[in-house]
Amino acid sequence: MADAPKTPWGGRFSKPTDEFVVEFGASLPVDKRLAGEDVRGSIAWAKMLGERGIVTPEEAKKLTRGLAKVRAEIEDGKFEFDPADEDIHMAVERRLTEIVGPVGGKLHTGRSRNDQVAVDSRMYAKRAALELARALTALRATLASLAEEHLGVVMPGYTHLQRAQPVLFSHHVLAYFWMLARDVVRLRAAFIAADVMPLGSAALAGTTFPIDRRALAAELGFGTLSENSIDAVSDRDFLLDLAYACSVAMLHLSRLCEELVLWSSQEFGFVTMDDAYATGSSIMPQKKNPDVAELVRGKSGRVFGDLTALLVLMKGLPLAYDKDMQEDKEAAFDAVDTLAACVRAVDGMVATMRVNEGVMRAAAEGGFMAATDLADYLAGKGVPFREAHEVVGKLVAKLEASDRTLADATIEDLKAASEEFGEEAVALVGADEVVRRRQSAGGTNPDRVKQQLQAARATLAADEAAFENAAV
Repeated sequence: MADAPKTPWGGRFSKPTDEFVVEFGASLPVDKRLAGEDVRGSIAWAKMLGERGIVTPEEAKKLTRGLAKVRAEIEDGKFEFDPADEDIHMAVERRLTEIVGPVGGKLHTGRSRNDQVAVDSRMYAKRAALELARALTALRATLASLAEEHLGVVMPGYTHLQRAQPVLFSHHVLAYFWMLARDVVRLRAAFIAADVMPLGSAALAGTTFPIDRRALAAELGFGTLSENSIDAVSDRDFLLDLAYACSVAMLHLSRLCEELVLWSSQEFGFVTMDDAYATGSSIMPQKKNPDVAELVRGKSGRVFGDLTALLVLMKGLPLAYDKDMQEDKEAAFDAVDTLAACVRAVDGMVATMRVNEGVMRAAAEGGFMAATDLADYLAGKGVPFREAHEVVGKLVAKLEASDRTLADATIEDLKAASEEFGEEAVALVGADEVVRRRQSAGGTNPDRVKQQLQAARATLAADEAAFENAAV
């Protein structure tokens, strides 16, 4: 009978795995990106084995020194992957054994690749969530600075992409600030979900060796231990949380970019993209295209796809570990990478674009965007709002029929619509006055927007302080 193949399961098999099956089942091309996490987890495991007397102190030192060398090779780009390595775990163990000899085989004592990949993935998810939260917070700071720089600039506010009411440009920009602030909250939740230490769960049932899981958690910076060994190795909901947070953040970036595409068009002209964040046409010399914004808008779809892929991957798996779960990393990595790149792109684009204040103001003046203010005026005089709404609606229709706007309306026009209108109502239709009157908390009144900016800066400071204390 032929010798068993050199695989982690060689003792059970009498013939080698088919070459195509080896290639088909290999995850190394994807999970080698977890090399840093894998070595870190292995060093903590080796130390614990020595401290618990599962291996001798000398063997533990030999293992940790060998792993340190493996880590150095990885960090220096000198680590040579073997095509025969099935995954990053076997690649690290293979190289460790080359360095330290047969004692390298003791590293896996009491451990399974099931809990090994779970701990690697959780360490990655924690780090990724923190890095993305920091990047989004930097973008939020850029948006806050943009709002501060252009405080007082009036623009049309829209519903249904129709001009609705004048607002401050700063107020509009800060809407995205608060969306991204909630994205940071979602990433923080993903961090917390990943901050559970599964190592020591072994294949699914735990191990017979007297390991110290609390020492491992402390060494690896985890806040708590998994309570159930089957659950620890068989779920990836923490990656779903991360992919969901990435998806909603991409949704918000996509909406912002959609507006920037519109605003930079000649039809709007509200902003002008910096040359460094725009491209031209290969045939039309005059073109300046908002390609960066369009790409971010387009890339949102692939991140939504990553979330869907993870959901479908996990939905029908029986407990505990199944090989299907090998497919989890590619979607998670892509969601994280895509969001990180898009945040960087949007930050640079927003920081360098020119805001055309005069064009915005011109668009906010005239028209019928003060109609609600006139209806509110009548309501303040005791007219039921529904009746006031109808009165002003008829006034708008009458003015529009004669190619006039509310800015052209005289006191005679107003009196003809309702005797309740007084002389002071004529002054209500200016854009600045409409904005000033929106004094409710969270409204577009300049003083309220200044308060909002103060709250935004306080939120930024709190988030930055929280990042400093996060253990990864």
